[in-house]
Amino acid sequence: MGRLFSTVVVIILVGGAIVLSQSVFTVDERRSALLLQFGNPVDVVNAIGNDEAGLHFKAPFITQVTYFDRRNIEFDMLPEEIQAADQERLVVDAFLRYRISNPLRFYQTVRNEQGARGRLRSIMNDSLRGVIASIPSHDVISGQRSALMDRVQTAVETQVDAQDLGIEVIDVRILRADLPTTIAERVFQRMRSEREQEAAGIRAEGEQVAQEIRAEADRDATIIRAEARADAQRLRGEGDARRNAIYAEAYNRDPEFFAFYRSMLAYEAAIQSGTPIVIPPDSEFFEYFGAERGDQ
Repeated sequence: MGRLFSTVVVIILVGGAIVLSQSVFTVDERRSALLLQFGNPVDVVNAIGNDEAGLHFKAPFITQVTYFDRRNIEFDMLPEEIQAADQERLVVDAFLRYRISNPLRFYQTVRNEQGARGRLRSIMNDSLRGVIASIPSHDVISGQRSALMDRVQTAVETQVDAQDLGIEVIDVRILRADLPTTIAERVFQRMRSEREQEAAGIRAEGEQVAQEIRAEADRDATIIRAEARADAQRLRGEGDARRNAIYAEAYNRDPEFFAFYRSMLAYEAAIQSGTPIVIPPDSEFFEYFGAERGDQ
């Protein structure tokens, strides 16, 4: 009888330990827990906005505890070819960061992260194609990347909210948006040709402006030289007139001295050192030389 009692007690204790172990669960601060009763969700522990991490108890009939990450989750898209507004195809590589804001709704709509990736992949594809289809390829490649990402994020958030996935979109980023290798060289050649034509047009305009400036400068220089020559001739004429007036005044005062002075100037201009002169001694050119010899 005592042995039977001991066996019963042991069985009760083991059963109680098993029940107790199945009634206790721990929730990490980085995760939320969803309690399921025969596959149906009945409660959420440590959801976003609540601080319920630690040891918890559940009723024995709660058959499953499913955990969801509270942290931001990154979902990387595979590179996709998307057609832009100018019919050019672009290879777009993007990723999305989200977090599970409502574990119950998340479980009901996508079940787990794998299901969420499939749904988000479809949403991201639709959003990227819708936004990029309205923008020329050169704007996607060379600029407006920030505005483009804002538009894509807005489109993704709209669809996520409409489908009520229990997800909060944190960020959407486009890592790369380039032309496919097969057509990149052709497009680059076309862009290079357009830039060369534009540069040639700018150079032609510059050369035309330069010619106009040079022609205007030459015209101004011609006018300045002509005015300078006119001023020089006028000043030279005034000087000659003044000189002749001085000569005339000197001649009238003393004709003989004036003739002597003019002869001296002629000697200075005509006779240079070592220069032979063939001229008769009685020439009028040597008039004053002869008078000097006669006086001696």
